[in-house]
Amino acid sequence: MNPIRLAVIGGSGLYQMKGLEILEERKISTPFGDPSDALILGRLQGIPVVFLPRHGRGHRILPSELNFRANIWALKSLGVEYILSFSAVGSLSEKVEPGHLVMVDQFIDRTQGRASTFFGEGIVAHVAFGDPTCYQLRHLLHETALSLGATSHLSGTYLCMEGPIFSTKAESHLYRSWGAHVIGMTNLQEAKLAREAGISYATVALSTDYDCWHPEHDQVSVEMILATLENNALLAQNLIAQALPKMAELGPSPYQDVLKHAILTNPKMVPEVVLKNLALILPKNYCP
Repeated sequence: MNPIRLAVIGGSGLYQMKGLEILEERKISTPFGDPSDALILGRLQGIPVVFLPRHGRGHRILPSELNFRANIWALKSLGVEYILSFSAVGSLSEKVEPGHLVMVDQFIDRTQGRASTFFGEGIVAHVAFGDPTCYQLRHLLHETALSLGATSHLSGTYLCMEGPIFSTKAESHLYRSWGAHVIGMTNLQEAKLAREAGISYATVALSTDYDCWHPEHDQVSVEMILATLENNALLAQNLIAQALPKMAELGPSPYQDVLKHAILTNPKMVPEVVLKNLALILPKNYCP
């Protein structure tokens, strides 16, 4: 099978890709366990793409239960070089209204003990992560969103919390004081692991509501949030349809050689099983 360079990870409300010609549903086992669901391989407008519902079909996996390593590993094993990730978020900024899109360019981590690296158990690597999302992919998505008439913010900081329960008002005000723009529960680990795997990654954060800091928060009903979530899912479908042809024209991921100088461990000292498990992402010249 030829490599599939493009992948879409769907978050809350985005469980399938409209117009996708499904060719295969593939279950992939990884050294880190099983992904959230079978990967859906297909074509959209003739462009090969793989889709993964982050929380599994039926939305049955909590954010803290997600096997992020298996998800990214499975995509990498198919040849993926670019990941377009969607995430429903709460807004921490007056300027980011419900229904707006934010092309995330920074993260703050408030999660606890989640596996967010492929390394360890005898091998050490330190990868640069100052700019955690792909610049060119983020700009491409922003311009595409604007062409669809959407309100898109080119940058924004995503506060990644543990969940599944939402923030207290005190926490929400604290996060606002830190300069965070949106709050969610999933995307930071994906971004870290995609970087280690040499994959370009971008998050489109879809605002569903103002977080509990907003003085009019209590006036927002569940029905209103669900309606916004549905509208956001439709917008995401249109964004995917317009962005994929442009993504297909991109060259190799600019992060493909990110591990070239990042691994500190002498390869002769790494356990054989670890070398075998990481063979998919290790540089070709890294061998005992």
